[in-house]
Amino acid sequence: MGFWSAENATEAYIKTMNMGKKANEPDVAEFISAIAAGNNAQLMVVACAATAGLTTLGLVAASRQTGGRLICIVKGIEELHSSQQALESDANRVEFVVGDAQSFLSNEYKSADLVVIDCNLENHEGILGAIQNRREKSTIVLGYNAFWKDSWVWSKANSHLLPIGEGLLLMRVAGKCETGGRRSGDHGGGGSGRRGHWVVKVDKCTGEEHVFRIKSAGGGGVRA
Repeated sequence: MGFWSAENATEAYIKTMNMGKKANEPDVAEFISAIAAGNNAQLMVVACAATAGLTTLGLVAASRQTGGRLICIVKGIEELHSSQQALESDANRVEFVVGDAQSFLSNEYKSADLVVIDCNLENHEGILGAIQNRREKSTIVLGYNAFWKDSWVWSKANSHLLPIGEGLLLMRVAGKCETGGRRSGDHGGGGSGRRGHWVVKVDKCTGEEHVFRIKSAGGGGVRA
């Protein structure tokens, strides 16, 4: 992934809003789409607990902006068929796979630079744990439906639970090239100086939530 592209993020956000007319789901999809497109994600993987919906459509919008691949992991054939029907023509932009998300993310898709997980998956904690090990490159991990889950508490990586939709877990896992032999979840002092944190501001008048990425000194650009 390259530096943050506000143009890509904005375009993906707007396209996802327009896609939202097809489904009735939380606005977390727009945020996920903007993060994926803004970071120029080239291999996006989403693991769904049931039928793929607006969150996957948001990643479709992002993939159009970045030219990247989108993989959707579903647990069974029934979910595959219902997802293809729900996404309609946009299903052609998605590479569906059926099976265990933890196994896929630990093997076939360990080079993904953006991973999105439905925290309603029964084994979502195991999936999040697996992602934090042996990553080939830096990975942004987003977990939606994260309220009332313990995943963000015990996470090895530096995680944040954002009050967006039904709760959005956000973490960044360093890859081999960034850790220099350290564990992927280790954010010790020897890094590249590009660390930062997320800030959520709520407009007291309108109630709107604004999420900002604040990067510490030492880098040449802003990354999410």
